[in-house]
Amino acid sequence: MNNTENGLRRGIILDVDGTLWDAVEVITESWNLYGKDVPDVRGEITCERMRGCLGKTMPAIADEVYDYLPRDRRLEVLQGAMDLEIRYMWDHPGRIYPDVRSTLERLKEEGWHLYIVSNCQKGYIEDFLHAADAESLIEDHLCYEDTEQEKDYNIRLCAQRNELDYAMYVGDTAGDLQSAVKAGTDFVFASYGFGDVTGMEGVKGEISSFAQLPQIAGQIMAGKE
Repeated sequence: MNNTENGLRRGIILDVDGTLWDAVEVITESWNLYGKDVPDVRGEITCERMRGCLGKTMPAIADEVYDYLPRDRRLEVLQGAMDLEIRYMWDHPGRIYPDVRSTLERLKEEGWHLYIVSNCQKGYIEDFLHAADAESLIEDHLCYEDTEQEKDYNIRLCAQRNELDYAMYVGDTAGDLQSAVKAGTDFVFASYGFGDVTGMEGVKGEISSFAQLPQIAGQIMAGKE
């Protein structure tokens, strides 16, 4: 399939956490390293608690993890933790899911334009691209810190500024599904990730491994022609 077939420019916009990799352990490690040197940070964060934060916006994470601190201080501490996280993950990457790079290559060969939109800070997507050696495969990316807007806004902006006639979003949580629906894109659910969309409407396809994405994307497009 060619993504310019019938004159349409077609793209796949990807989530990161739970879709392309699992970085919960290294994020947790970096935040706990930061917290050891900050007197008003209490105890250590568990991987389970961190997993529950992934996909949320930064203010929401600050309220979740540092709820015992005054609001302004929460955001200061969060910024410090995220700054260390970005530096730490450059040399201590998350666990990239099987066949991610080869599948991205296959999608490019089939004519898809590839993008990333994630509720993360600046530098996080770059850490993933460095670890996956995928800088040349992803044409554009947006994160929460780029716009300070919700994910549906960033999905829509990504599609607009790259002049896509058709876009699908691939993610692993109910929030990803809701964002895709609000943005007006189709949604493919990565069931191997962190979330659950049971009983929710709007799922156009489902993958149990990233390697299945070319087939599912092709089936979705075939149904539109």
